[in-house]
Amino acid sequence: MRDGAWVAELTRLLDLTGWPEGMRVIVREGRPYPGAQLRITDADGLRVTARAANSTRGQLPALELRHRRRPRAENRIRAANDTGLTNLHDPAQSQIWCATVALACDLVAWMQMLALTEHPARRWEPERLRTRLFTVPATLARTGRRRLLHLTEHHPWATTVTDASRGCAT
Repeated sequence: MRDGAWVAELTRLLDLTGWPEGMRVIVREGRPYPGAQLRITDADGLRVTARAANSTRGQLPALELRHRRRPRAENRIRAANDTGLTNLHDPAQSQIWCATVALACDLVAWMQMLALTEHPARRWEPERLRTRLFTVPATLARTGRRRLLHLTEHHPWATTVTDASRGCAT
């Protein structure tokens, strides 16, 4: 839990008749992350968020942290869907395709982390990467024992691809 954040359970203070048995209401108050835009409901620069959970075990900070991490998992699922994750007719085909998509997601994540360290493309979604970086026209040439990739110089994102490939080489 970050400094300056507080978590409390309000289950016993609320009338939860009509709610499923075992529901808990957990409230968190804390400063938004740096760069986050404040909402109209934020008071004194603090954001109050509440959630209902049916988790009967666990400490409040751990439950609240699990809840805050969920959007990251949903973003990764959305990115996997953009990369081509779909259900196929045969379970074996779906299993192979899911492994292929997971490999593609890993390659994109490593590329962004290692090759695009100082560029805004490090945080781009797969669709934007596909339309900007992965569509740069290029030719592959063989000379001696080397393979050279020649990028089209007039493409607006060619320098980014060149910088990324140099970042991978070092």
